[in-house]
Amino acid sequence: MMERLEQTGQLMQRLMQDLPAQTKEFGAFVKIAEKQGALDEKNKHLILLSLAIAFQCGWCIAVHTQDCVKAGAAKAEILESAMMAVVMGGGPKLMYMEVLYEELDKYDL
Repeated sequence: MMERLEQTGQLMQRLMQDLPAQTKEFGAFVKIAEKQGALDEKNKHLILLSLAIAFQCGWCIAVHTQDCVKAGAAKAEILESAMMAVVMGGGPKLMYMEVLYEELDKYDL
């Protein structure tokens, strides 16, 4: 089975071929939104990870777990952030913690 991050990259490549303007504009928006402002980048990535779990998107969980690690988030911060989705969404969101653990296991945290 292809890894989620690889699948995400391939999807973005296809979208760049078929819908270049929309994909570029979306990417530019994301880049601006994720920049440090009132919130630092690490906290923004932790929020995005929580939202990825809330929306039950395995691919998003993979991307935002990687972003959290790159931003210097500790495993405890990542897990606590993810649990905020569980607070709001209960059992179904709790099950997506498994996807998070699959992704976390790829990093030396």
